[in-house]
Amino acid sequence: MGTRAKRLPRAVREQQMLDSAIAVLAEYGYHGTSMDAIAKHAEISKPMLYLYYGSKEELFEACLDRESKRFIAAITERAAPAAGPRETLEFTLRAVLEFVGEHRNAWRVMVREAASSGTFADEINANRAKLVELTAGLLKAGTTEWHDDAEFELMAVALVGAGEAVANRLVESDIDVENAIAIVTGLAWRGLAGKKKD
Repeated sequence: MGTRAKRLPRAVREQQMLDSAIAVLAEYGYHGTSMDAIAKHAEISKPMLYLYYGSKEELFEACLDRESKRFIAAITERAAPAAGPRETLEFTLRAVLEFVGEHRNAWRVMVREAASSGTFADEINANRAKLVELTAGLLKAGTTEWHDDAEFELMAVALVGAGEAVANRLVESDIDVENAIAIVTGLAWRGLAGKKKD
């Protein structure tokens, strides 16, 4: 006997399917996940899942799109230029790591699974570029010391790379978010503060 789904509005059903896909993909990985498993988790029939998303790749792309938009929106909302560059750096790192701590499965899918599938490299690179641009803008707005745009971008690339590495460790362990923020901020700040004016 097939799984009988309750009647829900299409938009709600789509989000339910994406939620289930994120949970299953985070646990079993892209290659280890089947549409059967996602349908079972969502308590719907496999034909219904295929009606909404024609393939696993299409479903994964929808997951990646939704979670990436949520991530960028959360960072944009939580991070803001502060009293100085160190505070701006700390607020930005806090925004990233708090989001990751609260959405571990989404991060696993956005970064680990998207990278391992190989098909979604363009989406990953586009999201990383958005985050670099946002970080560079925050650094520029939060400092009175002059740097050209290329220098701000390079600083942002380094910080995003460090933040991504710490976030990857965070989702797979019990690292304390506050401690991670303090360590990365201190490390990055020593580098940012190292250049003296002539």
